[in-house]
Amino acid sequence: MQFLDDSLLPENQPPLVIQVAPYGPEFLPGDSDDIPVTMAEQVQKAVDCWNAGATVLHVHCREADGKGSKRLSMFNEMLARLREAVPKMLLQVGGSISFAPEGEGADAKWLNDDTRHMLAELDPKPDQVTIAINTNQMNLYEVLREDDVAGTSLALPAYQAAYREMWIPSGPDFVAEHLKRLQANGIQPHFMLGDVGQLESVERLIRRGVYTGPLVLNWVAIGGGADGPSPYNMMEFIRRVPAGAVLTIESIMRNVLPLNTMAMAMGLHVRVGIEDNLWGRKGERMTSVQQIEQTVRIARELHREVASGEEGRRIYQIGTQYANADETLLALGYAPNRRAGERGEPLRRVA
Repeated sequence: MQFLDDSLLPENQPPLVIQVAPYGPEFLPGDSDDIPVTMAEQVQKAVDCWNAGATVLHVHCREADGKGSKRLSMFNEMLARLREAVPKMLLQVGGSISFAPEGEGADAKWLNDDTRHMLAELDPKPDQVTIAINTNQMNLYEVLREDDVAGTSLALPAYQAAYREMWIPSGPDFVAEHLKRLQANGIQPHFMLGDVGQLESVERLIRRGVYTGPLVLNWVAIGGGADGPSPYNMMEFIRRVPAGAVLTIESIMRNVLPLNTMAMAMGLHVRVGIEDNLWGRKGERMTSVQQIEQTVRIARELHREVASGEEGRRIYQIGTQYANADETLLALGYAPNRRAGERGEPLRRVA
């Protein structure tokens, strides 16, 4: 990304887009008083987050028994109710969902990747679906301490064993097909990237014309297969992101606040919510709404405006699609593809 002499002045920065992830799918309802379970509670949580200042809602669903839902029909119901309750909020569905078959005889129709590709068929469609790039380890425990998970199911040995061995299946064939289906259905992919290598893979997808849209992404600094929450990692990732991209900083537990504060000062965007962090001060729980309110207070102290729903859609360029790889590279600020026989570094061409 590019920083000019006046880039740190808030009047030259875009309004702050606050993503919130309030549903905490890795936790059980007894882990926190802030976990909504019924459909009405889940919708009300979205309303409360919107009223507190969040622009983007990261959506997961729970069944009545408190377990995470894998039913396409439940996500469709949730999205329909959210569209009515928070019509200006951007709805971003978590792309880790593998939907389970519903109805008699459905099992035979569902292959492994098909259960994830169904995210492109949500109705009503969300504004975004998140997508990880490259099959990768996702060991949530690598940077966590005992006090991070105290009093939750993540402190149980069986859960720790499972989450230490968790990995993200996101190979090249799946990614190419998923991007194709999302774009065909007018859903913006939101890239969740853990390091520069994954960012380079996205650039190659763009250069080959596999993806032809805005580059809206999170740097996911959770360790365990992704970058750890180090400012050095953060600055290197920022340095490698093209000027035309939209970058949000995401981390884990009490690392969220310091990294988000740096991001806000630099004109970037942030993510909060109990899916990432349960804590305020050491040992003190903090709800998703309280995290949003804290973020808004810090933004105001930095004289940074908080984005409205309309501004969030403009910043994310919801609905934008480019004609080809060349147009996409130009819009994002990447150097153009090399022409046949061209030597040296390809420079931006002026028509």
